[in-house]
Amino acid sequence: MSHFRISASQIDQYEEDGFFIVPNLLDAEEVTLLTQIARADHELTQKKATRADGEGGAIDLVVENELPDDAIYSAIVRSERIVNAMETLLLDEVYHYHHKMILKEPRVGGAWAWHQDYGYWYNNGCLFPHLASCMIALDKATRENGCLQVLRGSQHLGRIDHGKTGDQTGADLERVNAALQRFELVYCELDPGSAIFFDCNLLHRSDQNKSDQPRWAFIGCYNAKHNDPYKDSRHPRYSRLERWNDSRVKEVGQQQWARLQRLAEGT
Repeated sequence: MSHFRISASQIDQYEEDGFFIVPNLLDAEEVTLLTQIARADHELTQKKATRADGEGGAIDLVVENELPDDAIYSAIVRSERIVNAMETLLLDEVYHYHHKMILKEPRVGGAWAWHQDYGYWYNNGCLFPHLASCMIALDKATRENGCLQVLRGSQHLGRIDHGKTGDQTGADLERVNAALQRFELVYCELDPGSAIFFDCNLLHRSDQNKSDQPRWAFIGCYNAKHNDPYKDSRHPRYSRLERWNDSRVKEVGQQQWARLQRLAEGT
C-alpha cells in the first residue's frame, strides 16, 4: 500500500511549478486492480465519448460525477492519501468535482489541445481557480504514446481565453505560443501507478498516440468547499466528500474484480 503524505517540498513545488509527480502513488496491486477492472468494465466503455482533436485524430474519455461505493474509482477518489494532499494544496475542505478515464489507444488515440482546466471550469460558476487534479497512469506514459506535457510555472499567467479546437476547448494559441517561449516544456513520463498533481491553471496538452502501446489514465478532480459554484452546471456543487482509509482501494477493487470475473463466466 502507498504511504504517500504530501511534503513541504511538494507544496513548494506546486506553488512554484503548478505540479509535482508522485512515483507509485498506487502500489503494484492497486494499479493492477484498477487496470484490470477498467479494461473489463463494459459499463465504462459504453459511456465513453469521443472528442476530435482538430489534428485529424480523436480521443476517448469517460467522465463521471457520481461515486458509487462499490467501485474502485470511488475508492481512489475518496482515499485519504489524495484527499489530504488536495486539502493541503487548496487550503480548505475539498469535494469531488468529477473524475474521468482517458482511453488513449495504440495508433488511434488522439491529442489534447493546449488548455487550462479552469478554462472550462470558469464557465461552470467557479469564481476562483481553487481546483486541482490528480492524474494516475494505468499504463506506462511515454513521449511515444502521448504522455502529458505541461508548461512549468504557467499557472501564474492566470486564466487564458479558450475557444473551440475540433470537439475540444483549447487555450488562445497566440498566448500559448508566447508562453512556449518563456516556460519550460516538461514531458511527464510516468510508470503505472505514478501520478501528477496539478493546478487548474497549468497549461497542459498531450500528443496523439502513434505507438503500439495504450495510454490509459485516471484523473480525479477536486474543488475547494469555499469555491462552491454559484450556479448549476454539468459538474456538481459542493457536497461533503467521505474520506476513506487507503486500504479501501484494495478491498473495493478485489470485490469489484471478483464480480466482473463472475459476470464474464456467466455465474
